[in-house]
Amino acid sequence: MLDLDTQIEQIRRGTEEILVEQELIDKLKTGKPLRIKAGFDPTAPDLHLGHTVLLNKMRQFQDLGHEVMFLIGDFTGMIGDPTGKNATRKPLTRDDVIENAKTYEEQIFKILDPKKTLVMFNSSWMGAMSAVDLIQLAAKHTVARMLERDDFSKRYKSGQAIAIHEFLYPLVQGYDSVAMKADVELGGTDQKFNLLVGRELQKVYGQVPQVIMTMPILEGLDGVQKMSKSLNNYIGITEPPEEMFGKLMSISDELMWRYFELLSFRPLTEIGALKKAVEEGRNPRDVKMELGCEIVDRFHGSGQGPQAQQAFIARFQKGAMPDEIEEITLSSDNGSALIANIMKDAGLVASTSEAMRAIKQGGVRIDGEKISDSKLSISAGNEFVLQVGKRRFAKILLQ
Repeated sequence: MLDLDTQIEQIRRGTEEILVEQELIDKLKTGKPLRIKAGFDPTAPDLHLGHTVLLNKMRQFQDLGHEVMFLIGDFTGMIGDPTGKNATRKPLTRDDVIENAKTYEEQIFKILDPKKTLVMFNSSWMGAMSAVDLIQLAAKHTVARMLERDDFSKRYKSGQAIAIHEFLYPLVQGYDSVAMKADVELGGTDQKFNLLVGRELQKVYGQVPQVIMTMPILEGLDGVQKMSKSLNNYIGITEPPEEMFGKLMSISDELMWRYFELLSFRPLTEIGALKKAVEEGRNPRDVKMELGCEIVDRFHGSGQGPQAQQAFIARFQKGAMPDEIEEITLSSDNGSALIANIMKDAGLVASTSEAMRAIKQGGVRIDGEKISDSKLSISAGNEFVLQVGKRRFAKILLQ
């Protein structure tokens, strides 16, 4: 067992805030395994690296000997989390929730130890609640406290609708902590209000209040917006090794250190040494490859990372084509088509203006040869491989 100071240092790593840290220290001093809770609403079928920031911290607690409770919010998922929303969020159907929850269970054990993980569903207790029970729960919190939440406050002041069921979400999430007798609850920084509700409800129900740990929201590939499938800036944990590695290599050198801090299992001393090496002249690309290998190995098995690295080098540093390229048949107008239109119709760019910019910047190749004429016209009957940037390929048959 690690000494207390070392445990605290590991727990603090990558954490935004601990409320209240002294309470956590007191709980750890007892030597008893703590009940660590983190909840995930099954709003989408696949998890991405942004979700794993919490999962990594949960694994860390497992390694320190604590009991991890992975809560699937199959009940709260049907309410819809209003956090950060400027309009009422459409709830999921029961079928959506059940289907997504199945894939969550399959994916989380790429990080968590299944023997040390208790998977729970909040429908287990919320589904058994009567209308009277729910009303009594609602009586334990006030509208004034709800309106302290930033997104509710903004919507109320601007005259935007707030549905009554949205107030139930933080109440139910908070009651989960009561039902689970949580000692510590983890969540993203955007969940702080909901976590605090859990802490307050535990006091009302006569329990020792949970310690709250908020984790940073991981930026997506763009380095600006949070990682999200809807923003298409994500890395899914079930993506093929080469795709995952390629996406990691596409992040900026600055963002790389953020990913190291929140996603890598390397000791901070090792990460510090890597950062110093880059400052002294080591190519950051090589360090990024180390990160890519680590992440790919974690989700696809040992040895998959180096293989993905070799494929990346062969494809992007030696000019090789990928083994599998999507084949697309397009129709021409009057026997020919402009290259910018072909790029757009093939889905390689969002617009013809983006296509022309890519050509101007030297990022477009036909059968491996760079093109520079944005007004290039291709005759019908031609078949060729079109490449945009480093990772977008399509085999085009122009009819």
